[in-house]
Amino acid sequence: MDGKANSTRPSRAFIESDRVEGTGVYSPDGRRMGNIKRLIIEKVSGRIAYVVISFGETSDSAHALPWGKLNYDHNLGGYHTDITEIQLQKAPAFARQEDHDWSDLKGRDELDAHYDIPPHMRAI
Repeated sequence: MDGKANSTRPSRAFIESDRVEGTGVYSPDGRRMGNIKRLIIEKVSGRIAYVVISFGETSDSAHALPWGKLNYDHNLGGYHTDITEIQLQKAPAFARQEDHDWSDLKGRDELDAHYDIPPHMRAI
């Protein structure tokens, strides 16, 4: 079973993280921007706060995006976002670092401000 929803089977309510990693992310105009490289999960709540999007094989081409900005699109077989590739590329550079401390509130505030994330969508 490939896990993709079709017109005869309802969408799954839950999905394993390894099935999300590698999934395509598409711009507002439907163009593929990259793939989900990793999920950033808030330890206490268990909520996915951000995803790191990879544009290529090197970590220099990875950028963070708030999970709340992604919507799964069955027709695309990936996640659609209202964030443009230019906005994603201009995201704060710390998000590219493999060893970044995601509990750093200043960095998270900077990232949320970049994407204009409203308070109710922010990670804890």
